[in-house]
Amino acid sequence: MTKSSSGSGDNKELSDFLRSRRARVTPEQAGITTRASRRVPGLRREEVALSAGLCVDYYIRLERGRVANASEAVLEAVAWALRLDDVERAHLFNLARPQSVVRVSRPAVPQRVRPGAYALLEVLRTTPAMILGGRMDVLALNRMARAMYADFEAMPARERNIARFVFLDPAARELYLEWGECARMIVTGLHLYAGRHPNDPQLAELIDQLSALDEDFRRWWAAHDVKEFSYGTHHLRHPLLGEVTLNCENLIFPGDPDQWLSVGTAEPGSPSSEALRILASRIGDLDTSIYAGSASSSDQLSDRQLQVHREKG
Repeated sequence: MTKSSSGSGDNKELSDFLRSRRARVTPEQAGITTRASRRVPGLRREEVALSAGLCVDYYIRLERGRVANASEAVLEAVAWALRLDDVERAHLFNLARPQSVVRVSRPAVPQRVRPGAYALLEVLRTTPAMILGGRMDVLALNRMARAMYADFEAMPARERNIARFVFLDPAARELYLEWGECARMIVTGLHLYAGRHPNDPQLAELIDQLSALDEDFRRWWAAHDVKEFSYGTHHLRHPLLGEVTLNCENLIFPGDPDQWLSVGTAEPGSPSSEALRILASRIGDLDTSIYAGSASSSDQLSDRQLQVHREKG
């Protein structure tokens, strides 16, 4: 997933991204009339060049990752020709920004959570909340998040990662009712991070591991889709609570775009809100056996509590 293929100096990530976006745009979308059948989907390179007002040879070199210093005007024209949205445009600029020196891979500096951020987790006692890093690393989480999702604090440090959990832990496929949608969103987020940090060795290790072990990840990573996930809805099937719907908000911390607070809330008065209330009331008296993915029969909520939850559903 690094910018350069072995020894060639070509920007492979840029090349793959441009090809994937070109294949997505139809001639009709670009205002091009076609007569003969086309062997490949999307636009031809010369058609992108024409739409962008570029020399065909120059665009071919750009798409092959062989232009090191494309101007802002050129990138804007390419973004327009390929119908990129704002997130894709920013990703294009990250991948193609001028490189005056070759950046050498080096161990990433561990992300630190500020004391004030830890305090936020303590305040949010009745709703799942966690602090995530750019590679989807779980940097900190409260007990409600441990109970709702997984006990990340019990895992080895390098395994505390949402992407690893979602793709490699069978419990995640049981937990997320819309697993495919959730998993694909994670892939798009990792692509955005890769554009900003192309030489992160820990990210490369993560991508290699997930690509080797999960076919879905391998296919979605090759699609090169990018999307920001700032808010949304998670539909969960919790081993203790049954079906729970959470509204998820991701709030980026000032000064660090690669660290954010993720909070899951339920609609007031809803069955899911009642489920969170029940979980919060029990969590202080239970050990880690209550945490999602590790529930035993002795940890099941009482019949009365479950009945209240189900009746409201």
